[in-house]
Amino acid sequence: MTFEPLSRRRLLTRAGALGLLATIGTLVTPRLVLAAWNKAAFESKTLPETYKLMGAEGATESGDVQILASDIAENGAVVPVQAVSKLPDTTQISFLVEKNPNMLAALFDIGPDMVPDVTTRIKMGQTSNVVVLVKAGGKYFTATKEIKVTLGGCGG
Repeated sequence: MTFEPLSRRRLLTRAGALGLLATIGTLVTPRLVLAAWNKAAFESKTLPETYKLMGAEGATESGDVQILASDIAENGAVVPVQAVSKLPDTTQISFLVEKNPNMLAALFDIGPDMVPDVTTRIKMGQTSNVVVLVKAGGKYFTATKEIKVTLGGCGG
């Protein structure tokens, strides 16, 4: 076997092909992830409608679901919130904001090897109740906390 050094042209061709493959992989992957996106739930306007679209009708309040967030948000455009579920077999955690134009702010699927503890930042247009909806053992449980917004969020 003889070793043949790469010419500049061959090296550039191979690097370009590799870059093209990486770009194609990047373009295809997000579409596969978004295939399971519940568009109707993210566009819903009321709490009962959102629960219905998520299959969460009859969700019950639970002390095993906690919302960790400040009582007052200085800027509604970036409100840090955390949800912790102590329920066994937690498979989903969602954040809903009652007075937002679209109630469902975030939805996280929790795998079997994941700790059911999610921290994110949501946008709030005004002072509102934030509801954490947890799916555990095939049933839905909630916790609610009012967060006061001092600066504009969604609308301003």
